[in-house]
Amino acid sequence: MFRWQQSLFLPPALGQKQINDCFEMTPSLRWAFGSFFFLYFAYVGLVSPYASLFFLDRGFSVIEIAVLMSMLQITRIVGPFSWGWLSDFLSNRIGIIRVCACLAALVFLSIYFLNSYTSFFIWMFVLHTILSSLMPLGESATVHALFKDNSFDKRYGRLRLWGSLGFIFMVLAAGELFQRKSIELYPLLGTVVLLSLALVTFLLHEPKMERRKMVKGELLIVLLNPDVRWFLLSGFFMVFAHAALYVFYSLYLADLGYNKFQIGLFWALGVFAEVIFFYFQSKVLSRLDAEVVLQAAFGVGVVRFILIAFLPITSVLIFAQVLHAGTFAAHHSAATKLLQRWFTGPLQARGQALMATVSYGLGGTLGGLCAGWIWELSQPRDVFVMSAFACGLAGMAIQKLRPRR
Repeated sequence: MFRWQQSLFLPPALGQKQINDCFEMTPSLRWAFGSFFFLYFAYVGLVSPYASLFFLDRGFSVIEIAVLMSMLQITRIVGPFSWGWLSDFLSNRIGIIRVCACLAALVFLSIYFLNSYTSFFIWMFVLHTILSSLMPLGESATVHALFKDNSFDKRYGRLRLWGSLGFIFMVLAAGELFQRKSIELYPLLGTVVLLSLALVTFLLHEPKMERRKMVKGELLIVLLNPDVRWFLLSGFFMVFAHAALYVFYSLYLADLGYNKFQIGLFWALGVFAEVIFFYFQSKVLSRLDAEVVLQAAFGVGVVRFILIAFLPITSVLIFAQVLHAGTFAAHHSAATKLLQRWFTGPLQARGQALMATVSYGLGGTLGGLCAGWIWELSQPRDVFVMSAFACGLAGMAIQKLRPRR
């Protein structure tokens, strides 16, 4: 449909390069990408706060829950880069997104037939290996379209904030529903969200990708740049730090006496802070270098996790959640922009996937497992002390980047 519209309104003599140069993010296409982010992060808003509570209701131990939740990160070690390589090879990101979204919806339906811990383990691994493709490829398609439209700084944050709104909506709606009814409704909500996401992917389009033969070793050349390695290391430590939050924050709040709806409010507050940053992102990134924004985010992370660990009173926890605007939103936006410095053209999808693999895959997996180990052997607050220390290491890594000339 998109190609047909191009051929209808553009003169026959207009070449493919000119078609790409004329690409525009129309309101309907922005709505499609916004809906994609909204629904994907609505699913994340269901899994991150409530999956651990659902598994606890099924009778699993804390360490068993930590292993199950680590599948969210383990599957990102190999999954995103494999999907990114396939996308660059086929030059068809949107097609892969559609296939994976449909497969994920079908796999999720099997939750109604699972009983044993082993079956849940396999289910989590398969489901999130498939889902690990959506965000790197979706981000790459969005960035590609926005750069063709010359509107990345202006529109990326405002598209991406729909993901934050989806997260807020789900944590509040699901928290209220689970508090009034039962956590047993978790599978029903997941089914509705993933089926809706699969349908929305058929509305996505991006400019035609440049089709060229993949050059052997081109990615290795980029990775030999020490700046790239320090950047990836900083991402590793930042997500390592946040793994404790994603896996154990709900349990931490429950131990402090908060109910499911109140836990949802804490999560929603953090993501609402994201929305504010994403909305004003262009003002920040147009005035400050991405490296400076990253360094500030790591410093904020140290403060945030220390507060959660040592001052777990309501007013301080509320303030700590507001700092999520810095530790997640500012970090994500600056890192996405900085990636374009090194991973462009045919390397774009693999660059996004590599970032997901190193940070969310390796960093998230090791962070979640270390957090589970510390939770079992020590005090819960020590999990967040570990997170503060990891943010400090991330800041040290990003300081190694050479000044731009």
